[in-house]
Amino acid sequence: MDKIIETLSKELNVRPEHAGAVVSLLDEGNTVPFIARYRKEQHGTMDDQTIRTLADRLQYLRGLEQRKNEVIAAVTALEKLTPELESAVMNAATMAEVEDLYRPYRPKRRTRAGIAREKGLEPLAKLLFTGLDDDGKITKESAKSLAGGYIDPEKDVNTIEEALQGAKDIIAEDLSDDAEIRKKLRERIQQGGALKSSANTEEDTVYRLYYDFQESLKKLQSHQILAMDRGEREGVLKVSVLPGEFGPVQVMLQKVYSRHPFMELLREVAEDAWDRLIFPSLEREVRKELTERAAEQAIHTFALNLRPLLMQPPVKSKVTLGFDPAYRTGCKLAVVDGTGKVLETAVIYPTKPHNQTEKSKAVLKKLCDKHKVECIAIGNGTASRESEIFISEFIKEYPSNLSYMVVSEAGASVYSASKLGAEEFPDFDVSLRSAVSIARRLQDPLAELVKIDPKAIGVGQYQHDMPQARLSETLDGVVEDCVNAVGVDLNTASPSLLRRVAGITPTVAKNVTVYREENGSFKTRRELLKVPKLGPKAFEQCAGFLRVPESRQVLDRTAVHPESYKAAEKLLEICGYTLKDVGSLFELDKRLKELGTDKAAEACGVGVPTLRDIAAELQKPGRDPRDQLPPPILRTDVMDIADLKPGMKLTGTVRNVVDFGAFVDIGVHQDGLVHISQLSDRFVRDPSLVVKVGDIVEVTVLEVDERKKRISLSMKKQAQ
Repeated sequence: MDKIIETLSKELNVRPEHAGAVVSLLDEGNTVPFIARYRKEQHGTMDDQTIRTLADRLQYLRGLEQRKNEVIAAVTALEKLTPELESAVMNAATMAEVEDLYRPYRPKRRTRAGIAREKGLEPLAKLLFTGLDDDGKITKESAKSLAGGYIDPEKDVNTIEEALQGAKDIIAEDLSDDAEIRKKLRERIQQGGALKSSANTEEDTVYRLYYDFQESLKKLQSHQILAMDRGEREGVLKVSVLPGEFGPVQVMLQKVYSRHPFMELLREVAEDAWDRLIFPSLEREVRKELTERAAEQAIHTFALNLRPLLMQPPVKSKVTLGFDPAYRTGCKLAVVDGTGKVLETAVIYPTKPHNQTEKSKAVLKKLCDKHKVECIAIGNGTASRESEIFISEFIKEYPSNLSYMVVSEAGASVYSASKLGAEEFPDFDVSLRSAVSIARRLQDPLAELVKIDPKAIGVGQYQHDMPQARLSETLDGVVEDCVNAVGVDLNTASPSLLRRVAGITPTVAKNVTVYREENGSFKTRRELLKVPKLGPKAFEQCAGFLRVPESRQVLDRTAVHPESYKAAEKLLEICGYTLKDVGSLFELDKRLKELGTDKAAEACGVGVPTLRDIAAELQKPGRDPRDQLPPPILRTDVMDIADLKPGMKLTGTVRNVVDFGAFVDIGVHQDGLVHISQLSDRFVRDPSLVVKVGDIVEVTVLEVDERKKRISLSMKKQAQ
């Protein structure tokens, strides 16, 4: 374990005692959000992302240790374990190194070399490879002369040629199984190799860019690898690894002395081993590694995009109309109040083939007048463009202030058709549920998006090509971190939201809502302990992230953990305040500074990081971190792609960030692409370091292709 902690410490650049503390906390069953927020003293204020990275690496390193022990046990059982081999296995840094070392001892299917060994040709192979006689001197006998002594019809070795071929097959397999040789050859390929793709068809497809493509393995981008992989699976592309300009035979025979009597024979064998055994195997390994790396990068990008999407500032307390666009079946409307409660639904037909524009405006006006609608959320699916134009015209005619925003529908249909959607709105058809979801996405993106499988939210690429368990695990972690960062109202939260709170399982989430229905609103946090299957450990993990606005205990309305209530009260006391002052502690920081933070922390019985968190929460109880972000852009008018001209300067919202740039919504229905080369005046290695989903950015139009619906944008100051 000490070695694992040492490795984690070095890789993550954290102190060993902090890495060890996190490992212990995880092993005790603590959740990442709880550790990140309420155990800062133990881990040196690592953030939730670092802790999750540590948890992932811990799992890999423990799996590696387990595999090392399995290999040593397997080789020991064969009575072939040497101190040197044991040391090499235990010091291996990767799973690939371990498997290379185990390769000669691994049970094999019947091979040419295996058959030759059965014929008793292994001693001949050894003679030919070493080139030494029984006295350890360079042999003067020819290869054929040596092979002649192994002719044995009873063993099906009838000629010198058969004996020689069998011996060469054994040498070739031994070279292929040599861990050191494989490692060197793998490194040469990784350093100087390339990935090449060519077309299997003459038809024009989305893979045209890769019909004649070649790129260095070191320079390949994850989206390129995943695109070629998918094209290969679909039979459109042929993909292969080019090993690069180096002599594999020289690498394989590096340790063979120059005056070896059978050098030409060994060169022939090495070429055969490379062509038949080693390169095909290494090519598979390299391709697998490339795909795994690309998938991991894509998952990382997905997670980076998902976090700001979930943390988009809510449009709070506004009566909102959800507008689900459609053609033939009509546009579905749902009005929800400031809390998300559905007030009324309707269906209108402003788009083709019906084109009931005026009738639809009348219905819309009636709804807006009756419920005092303040903003309209339009889904970005089919007929969105026409619906946006219709709403824009309506707003111009409507006497009161009204604005709209186009909202991503990604995953809305998944929710609408789900069991959860049916349970929430049993009397609504699928499309009406979508309209409600669209409205609520504007009001509180986090609360609504947690109802949807994160993979269906639509920020990323190639999500269906990735390891689904790994993708789900990563994205679920992001959702959990976001929910717990914001906090949850215990008396209004849905089961979907509650199950994302640290320590709460889906069963417990349902039990919480059942308890609420049977007993009324929770009066205190402590009342949670009465919920079936919510024991002391679960309470410890979840309590700090749940708010009880109705509680008489003001700290129940904050992110202060119940275990720190006494510390919070002590802090107030030593600074001259009481619980009644919470929320208006304007001089708390000043008084705390005068007292000395270290002394105050000691007096309160907590560490400095916890004290600072308590102080911040007492000043702004139940603060929402999303409020600090720029609000979303609400529009009153609409543009068309035809209105765009090169040089135009616009404000837009980043919708997706990928390896090659960022897609920006500039209000023309079709997102524009800011290529990585146009993100900044300086060189950009990773777009996610410059922009994130939800960012409001200033862009300049570079090029517009109406036919292909492509818009090229720039964020360079020079272009502006």
